[in-house]
Amino acid sequence: MPTRQDAEKLLYEYTESEALRQHGHQVEVVMEYFAKINDEDVDRWGTVGLLHDLDYEKYPDQHCIKVREILEAHDYPEEIIRAIQSHGYGMCCDVKPESKMEKILYTIDELTGIINAACLLRPSRSVLDLKLKSLKKKYKDKKFAAGCDRSIIENGIEHLDYSADEVMELTIKALQDQAEKAGLKGNID
Repeated sequence: MPTRQDAEKLLYEYTESEALRQHGHQVEVVMEYFAKINDEDVDRWGTVGLLHDLDYEKYPDQHCIKVREILEAHDYPEEIIRAIQSHGYGMCCDVKPESKMEKILYTIDELTGIINAACLLRPSRSVLDLKLKSLKKKYKDKKFAAGCDRSIIENGIEHLDYSADEVMELTIKALQDQAEKAGLKGNID
């Protein structure tokens, strides 16, 4: 399997937007965290998170479809390709999330977008001082981060062994643990 460095190089080759690159890193750290607490392969789960939107910028009309061709050409295993495709289930592809890794990616992708938006509006611009209560308040406001589809998050949570609060809390914790890598350290030292 290609290395983490190979994956990041590939991400940067296909993604020019700094915001989309940062989103890849955010989903990567959250996937790594969930892998750790579920005793799964941290590198594999992290790679899925990092590359999940690999085809989004260059091939928006083929998002979650074109990624198969790209990753096969770079010798990525089927498990990673399928997991990445599954996060677009019901939106842009018909690969249904089935494994725990797939279900978690499907659930936390949009949630990281809401958390990122919440952090940008904080005086600290940081995830380090973000609390669950504050996130839930933002989450309930449908106008806030309106591009993040809450129904996907809620549908994903229904298929996990976690409550909505647990998923939110664990996602915040994951981003706090690697705030600098996730680009969410803000101005807290």
